[in-house]
Amino acid sequence: MQNIISITAIGSISSLGKSSTEVWKSYLNDSHHITTKEVLGKEVFVSKISDEVKQDIEHLRLSDSKYKSLDNSVLYAIYTSREAIKQANWDGSDNFGINIGSSRGATELFETYYDSFIKNNKAETLSSPTTTLGNISSWVAHDLQTQGPEISHSITCSTALHSMLNGIAWINSGMCDKFLVGGSEAPLTAFTIAQMQALKIYSKRTDHYPCRALDFKKTKNTMVLGEGAAMVCLEKGRQGHALASIVGIGYATELLKHNISISSDAQCFQRSMKMALGDINPDEVDVIVMHAPGTIKGDLSEFKAIEKIFCNKTPFLTTNKWKIGHTFGASGTLNIELAVLMLQHQTCIGVPYIDNPKPPKKIKYVLVNAVGFGGNAVSILLSK
Repeated sequence: MQNIISITAIGSISSLGKSSTEVWKSYLNDSHHITTKEVLGKEVFVSKISDEVKQDIEHLRLSDSKYKSLDNSVLYAIYTSREAIKQANWDGSDNFGINIGSSRGATELFETYYDSFIKNNKAETLSSPTTTLGNISSWVAHDLQTQGPEISHSITCSTALHSMLNGIAWINSGMCDKFLVGGSEAPLTAFTIAQMQALKIYSKRTDHYPCRALDFKKTKNTMVLGEGAAMVCLEKGRQGHALASIVGIGYATELLKHNISISSDAQCFQRSMKMALGDINPDEVDVIVMHAPGTIKGDLSEFKAIEKIFCNKTPFLTTNKWKIGHTFGASGTLNIELAVLMLQHQTCIGVPYIDNPKPPKKIKYVLVNAVGFGGNAVSILLSK
């Protein structure tokens, strides 16, 4: 990696809460934040933001006439971006860069507009501008009144960490000193859930933990969808007020065999983790926040990749998807948030239904993984 990059703020919303204090408190217990929602006449597992945060989002929607037509994925991004730059003491006049992505984008609006089109044979006036992927970063830039570069993209479930890669590249190029990066997802819609059910990866479990991420003994897929967003402020160099430092980045893509393919030992993760480590001895990594979506193949292939890279000493392994579900494009920066909190509090957050290894006495390095359909893996190495 060319230069150290500092994480100076994180703003997030998920079923864990809306502040770092709330989120950390939620991580410290063994309860999951998965509930149910009626979809097409049947109850399905989902992980939702709280009613309090929903009220905040509704106040945001009504605060500007232009915001009334925006999808929740955009409003979640605006809400968390405001919080992140407030923490970082950034101002719109800094003209920082923005790169925010989403896997599904404005899926709720798209489904609503398409239903209307099928019934009326006529598209709604704002159906195009409010469902294009680029409207996430552009609306955030408008809200924050900044005129720096703004980028939107979708690289499925590794979207947020790809945003981080882009921000780091812009900062290292000298074209920007600061970048706001992250992901936002509002996927709890009938069509999106039906797509995951069609892939036969959605959870039907009836025990205490609907999502069994990192349970390598499970015989059925247990992925659960969650909603949320997380934005990260990046600054050049090692800042005194930094929450954590990014000391390594890695990325890789596998050749596709089919639409959702990944090799049995996740070769993309092997390459991305090896690149992120650079000259650092793998034995020095204390914790890995795994992507681990709760599927049989996804969890196991990533674990096998870790075994290949960390052959002498396997770090403490964890994930948050058993607790908050899979937030698709936002999951990477929510993983970053968990990693930063563990570094700050020097406490490992385990998974309650597995035999967690003995936690390290000190947490110096945490590796964060994400991968999306098509084998687009990203690994980010953090230090305190």
